Amino acid sequence: MSHRPRILGQLLQETGAVTAEALEKALETQKGTGLRVGDVLVRMGATDEESVSRALALQLGLPFGASPLQPEPDAVAMVRRELARAHSVVPLRVSARTLVLAMADPLDLAAVDDLRFQTGRRVEAVVATPAAVAEALDLAYDDAFGHLVESLPEELRSRRGAPADDLERATQSAPVVRLVSTILAEAVTRRASDIHIEETGSDVRVRYRVDGVLRRALDLPAASRRAVLSRVKVMAGMDISVRRRAQDGRIALQHQDRSLTLRVSTLPVNGGEKAVVRILDPEAAPASLDALGLSGGDLGRIHRLLSAREGVLLSAGPTGSGKSTSLFAALSEVDRESQNVVTLEDPVEYRLPGANQVQVDRRAGLGFSDALRAVLRQDPDVVMIGEIRDRETAEIAMAAAVTGHLVLSTIHTTDAPGAITRLLNMGVPPFLVAGGLAGVVAQRLVRRVCPGCRGAGCEACGDGHRGRTGVFQVLTVTDALRDEITGDANTSRLRALARDAGMTSLADDARRAVAEGLTTPHEISRVLSADPATAFPCRSCGRGVPMTAVACPSCGAHRKRVCVCGATLERGWRYCPWCVRPVVA
Repeated sequence: MSHRPRILGQLLQETGAVTAEALEKALETQKGTGLRVGDVLVRMGATDEESVSRALALQLGLPFGASPLQPEPDAVAMVRRELARAHSVVPLRVSARTLVLAMADPLDLAAVDDLRFQTGRRVEAVVATPAAVAEALDLAYDDAFGHLVESLPEELRSRRGAPADDLERATQSAPVVRLVSTILAEAVTRRASDIHIEETGSDVRVRYRVDGVLRRALDLPAASRRAVLSRVKVMAGMDISVRRRAQDGRIALQHQDRSLTLRVSTLPVNGGEKAVVRILDPEAAPASLDALGLSGGDLGRIHRLLSAREGVLLSAGPTGSGKSTSLFAALSEVDRESQNVVTLEDPVEYRLPGANQVQVDRRAGLGFSDALRAVLRQDPDVVMIGEIRDRETAEIAMAAAVTGHLVLSTIHTTDAPGAITRLLNMGVPPFLVAGGLAGVVAQRLVRRVCPGCRGAGCEACGDGHRGRTGVFQVLTVTDALRDEITGDANTSRLRALARDAGMTSLADDARRAVAEGLTTPHEISRVLSADPATAFPCRSCGRGVPMTAVACPSCGAHRKRVCVCGATLERGWRYCPWCVRPVVA
């Protein structure tokens, strides 16, 4: 048994899943930890769970079960839910003498013995990834869903479905009402941020987005799609007869002691409709910036920007990166008793006591720019704008900042310096950007290591992650940056000046989060696949080279011609224009 990690490592190396250097480092890290080499390699980000599971199956001479696993009902009925979850196994098939189990850890002999004793059958293991096992457990043992699907009327479970005339009556039937209510309640219980209801050919798939990752929740008969979607539409105040254009609506949901808001969006797709339900908890506003996961240096920079009480502070990142949450965390630290704080939102996501929150409605003629003009006549001290989407809104926000207001908003860019370029490309005058912009906070969300199992995987988390934290990049606009903005605003120059002012990259902050044990290298590599703002691949070894570097820090390959005086030389120059030395090839 002592040689098994080395053998598994060799298999991973032979299949090209890991490099020799990564394997050597993992074996060194493994000493004294009690972890298996595969787990160490995954945590390092050197390989993925599927490669490790495939290598383990090859090592043990067992079959590999690819995701999604397909457990048979008879096999599921053979093993109690509590037993399957306790051992993290999924019964796939059963015969008179044999039970086939999907296992993330086929070397768990205690689980094999327990299942053999409980079922009276010989156990045959199939190797699967921890994530595939967790997902299959949720599907196989979701008894409430299975019972509710079985209770649907026969016409909603057969291929022909309910007649169009009976659709409205079907949406009011008790089985459909209970099924949709359970789908919504279960999503809240599982901490989902979104629910996806979509047709996949022969059936309807319901998936929950938990901690940023979509997971299959259940499958419904294809004939029930229109009834389920129509029930959601009825609850959201939408027109069930309209299926060929997109619609939006909202649902007020009471779940236990929480009052939630569900934002519903439907979209016509090939063969039918798809619905996405966003779950918003108005009472879940972050209490402070400390809860976001910022480093001490970045937290201090943001506090200084807020204490200045003027200028535009932008939160930058893609959709779903937590920008609005960060803005409300900042607003929670603003004195709302002695200041007039106004927010413009679409929709209002969090309730903020002491603030005047305005729901933007373009159809009613109250867009962001119109609402912002009206707010500026209300003697505000602090204004939060849900998103800067156009030149007009950006110009008004910058002008308000120049006249002494603190303005918080979001913008869609990949990094902090890119927000400056985006504003200029919108057509905002450079002097307004230079005078009004105070700082930019770029961010991404990564999954946290589960505190209960420390990444090993347990019933509470499934795959070793639970909850999310942020990685950040904070840019403070200095005088040097303002001069560059009003000049030619070269993007590379902006990044260099921002780094001189103390800005780090998202990748640097991600490494800080890993070092503090908040997340794993594998999770970081999933979210931050590249950091083009600060590095590019070396032509010799392929590893990252800083933008301003003369040579690759990994292999030493030169990427620029440099004079002995340190100046960068362009191709074709025969003399250095700064020291007038001849250029040496």
